[in-house]
Amino acid sequence: MQNVCLEMNGIHKRFHGVHALKGVHLDLRAGEIHALVGENGAGKSTLMKVLTGIHQADEGEITYLGSPYSVKNIGESQKLGISMIHQELNMMNHLTVAQNIFIGREPMAGKAFIKDGDMVKEAEKLFKLIGIKIDPRVTLGSLTVGKQQMVEIAKAISRECKILILDEPTAALTQSEIDELFKIMFDLKQKGIGMIYISHRMDEIKLISDRITVMRDGEYVGTVNTAEVTKDEIINMMIGRVVYEDPKTHSEVAPDADVVLEVKNLCSGKSIRDVSFKLRRGEILGFSGLMGAGRTEVARAIFGADPFDSGEIYVNGKKVDIKTPADAVKNGIGYLSEDRKRYGLMLMKSVAENTAIASMDRYIKMGIIDDGMLKDEAEVYNKKLRTKTPSMEQLLKNLSGGNQQKVIIARWLIQDCDILIFDEPTRGIDVGAKSEIYTLMNELSKQGKSIIMISSELVEILRMSDRIVVMCEGKKTGELDISEATQENIMQLATMREEN
Repeated sequence: MQNVCLEMNGIHKRFHGVHALKGVHLDLRAGEIHALVGENGAGKSTLMKVLTGIHQADEGEITYLGSPYSVKNIGESQKLGISMIHQELNMMNHLTVAQNIFIGREPMAGKAFIKDGDMVKEAEKLFKLIGIKIDPRVTLGSLTVGKQQMVEIAKAISRECKILILDEPTAALTQSEIDELFKIMFDLKQKGIGMIYISHRMDEIKLISDRITVMRDGEYVGTVNTAEVTKDEIINMMIGRVVYEDPKTHSEVAPDADVVLEVKNLCSGKSIRDVSFKLRRGEILGFSGLMGAGRTEVARAIFGADPFDSGEIYVNGKKVDIKTPADAVKNGIGYLSEDRKRYGLMLMKSVAENTAIASMDRYIKMGIIDDGMLKDEAEVYNKKLRTKTPSMEQLLKNLSGGNQQKVIIARWLIQDCDILIFDEPTRGIDVGAKSEIYTLMNELSKQGKSIIMISSELVEILRMSDRIVVMCEGKKTGELDISEATQENIMQLATMREEN
């Protein structure tokens, strides 16, 4: 093979009896963007941890730049020119951009003084080399996530990186930031740097990659040229079946169905400006808009997570006073946050505890938690949702993203919430798990549950929604029935800014 800089052959890894990698193969060429795809739990992250020295392979061989390769930690792999940009950035927000890039490698004047000026100049040279426009003197925490990610890439390049691994790099980026990232990646490709690109976003993979390696259940499925394979074929390799994402063409919710939630003239500073809408029984109401449109702010205000300045909320025709999440839950409203790790998940607690946390009062008898009752009910609801877990005692951190999401849904079903707010319900989960979440949402709506679904993916909005509310800069700019909705008219409403 031409210009091969990395080969991983027959890689096996076991953890306490679990065979996580089963003879996996991966090869990377210099100046190539190589996508690594598979469902959550397929083994992608484990394979990259073997490559970067976090884990040691039990069997198999790795060849790097034509020589046998073996490292025991991340420091060793970085010195050899292999760096990884993780989905959750690991940087020092209180330090400057330049300090973050050269931390531990600062130019010194003697033993006690850092040459800050030299460090800034080196950072400026580096940014010019890879086409990044950032002031090295600003504090890292003042930058957007997209800009912080670019600083991480610059840091990797400063170590004379030859292989760059990007793990879900676009998950929290705006479209303009994604475009900027891809431009930098194409520039790095021209400089001969090989990149391994991990993502669940099929459209991006088709756009950015040269080849694709697919993994499933810890095994190597195959490697294909991106230009020669369709999105459906990739998905079929990943999960062993075809997942169709056809848009919904009409709503089955009657126009006169009961209104279960009505929001009137909701206002909160500049983030929510006079927003009104209705949600009907059995309906999936999509909320669309660009980042900063105010969709999440509306959801958090309805749920009592954030205060609002004015407006009224009605549940089943009755005006309600919601000031806290507990008030929302009492009125049958459940909320799945977009930032699940921060607001929704207790990763070091069990599946049972995560499922029952919002309903804990019912399991306390004479001041003591009835663990048996708690686990039994948690199991009933997780079985209904087909959550894949060995037991209710399993720590939530050990479940895939899609199954973690199901645990949170079970939490609100135990509470018998009739109104469910799903904020970015499939962010960070693979196509197979997405399909299961979509099926589940449709099942819930058929049972009479009503869903508000906030999503940044237009394909998802068009696939799932009965009606679509579109927002821009805190205001509702339009409402569309699914029968008339297109990506074009949604984007037109999503960019309908007020003229100053």
